[in-house]
Amino acid sequence: MFTAAVLTVSDRSFRGERPDLSGPLVQSMLEEAGYAVASLDLVPDEQPQIESALRRLCDSAQVQLLLTTGGTGFAPRDVTPEATAAVCEKLCPGIPEAMRFASMRFTPKAMLSRAQAGIRRRTLIVNLPGSPKAVRENLGAVLPTLNHALQMLCGGQADCGR
Repeated sequence: MFTAAVLTVSDRSFRGERPDLSGPLVQSMLEEAGYAVASLDLVPDEQPQIESALRRLCDSAQVQLLLTTGGTGFAPRDVTPEATAAVCEKLCPGIPEAMRFASMRFTPKAMLSRAQAGIRRRTLIVNLPGSPKAVRENLGAVLPTLNHALQMLCGGQADCGR
């Protein structure tokens, strides 16, 4: 079993103006898939705070998977992809490409997602959109493959032919 963390990026939820619906949904989907969720955190749309939370969770929380939700759009304060790219040692473009492709079945607006995925040390970071509907669509598209990715990342035996 792998351990995961969830980080919601939202000014309004951070200020208490709107409940965080996406973070708990990500947590629920992960737990249903057999992951242990070590933390559910919330930060505002501030790149230094996002980067700090990503570093802290990757470097000290012993999580293999870190999913963010929010801050992946075109709004001026949407900086989650930039924060993710800044802390990652390797980018994994296929994951957000797969999410956008799957989400395009539901809305052409999926092409506007700027989500990133990457590796920091032994942790895979994946950006998800902020809406619960988009979380279900995007995470649902890649969740079945993440276990294989984490097996490879953690040095275990993974059959890459399947």
